[in-house]
Amino acid sequence: MGVSGSGKTTVGELLAQRLRVDYGEADDFHPSANKQKMSAGVPLDDDDRRPWLLAVGDWLAEHGDRGAVATCSALKAAYRDLLRQEAPRTVFLHLTASPEVLAERMARRQGHFMPVSLLDSQLDTLEDLRPDEPGLAVEATEPPGVVVDRFLSWWGSRPSTGDA
Repeated sequence: MGVSGSGKTTVGELLAQRLRVDYGEADDFHPSANKQKMSAGVPLDDDDRRPWLLAVGDWLAEHGDRGAVATCSALKAAYRDLLRQEAPRTVFLHLTASPEVLAERMARRQGHFMPVSLLDSQLDTLEDLRPDEPGLAVEATEPPGVVVDRFLSWWGSRPSTGDA
């Protein structure tokens, strides 16, 4: 999870590869109307995000037996609650970085529908993981392999609950 430019796709793909599980890119779950809205520089609202979040959650639930990795901004605690409503065993890796780093990364991307002009609205919406939410925040300026290693170390040190 994290705002645009935080490295979700890069880290998510690497994590899925290391875990040998399927990978789902949340951008692929957006309806075309959402992509058009963002391309035009208009932030999504909760009504726009709900069907998208449910689709991501459904995909995660379908992969519940084996596990999977999906990238998703999951900016608000309520969005993460909705994902866990669909897929209760979901945990989060929150990729964080300064606004300057994020803007620079977004400006370098080619052909992505999300303009840099929407970064501030995402940062304004972003809610850090609550203490009761299963997840870990990691500085996204670390190399992707280090980020994945930190997450896997955290995952391996969690108390066993009988869940995967």
